[in-house]
Amino acid sequence: QVELVESGGGLVQAGGSLRISCAASGRTISGHAMGWFRQAPGKEREFVAGINWSGAKTDYPDSVKGRFTISRDNAKNTVYLQMNSLKPEDTAVYYCNAVRYKTAVFNSWGQGTQVTVSS
Repeated sequence: QVELVESGGGLVQAGGSLRISCAASGRTISGHAMGWFRQAPGKEREFVAGINWSGAKTDYPDSVKGRFTISRDNAKNTVYLQMNSLKPEDTAVYYCNAVRYKTAVFNSWGQGTQVTVSS
């Protein structure tokens, strides 16, 4: 079973930036499309970014398009999410997973990393 460890979250002021990371171990993720999800208290987990196996294609919902950038380094078995122009509504726990049709593939989630945006 693959292990996913998210890191890099923290407290940031509105308009600020943060880069979070997802390190996979146990097996390679190079053959999978990967994505980031977030979950705020009382809300369902939502898809916020996706990237295909090679990194040539990315996908974002309108809520984050133009502000978030997903990238990957297959040699390091790691996925990143650069978040700019952060808004209070971006506050959530962020998780990564392999994705297909914007849906998680691995049934085991990491602990996530908390991102809090103050207003």
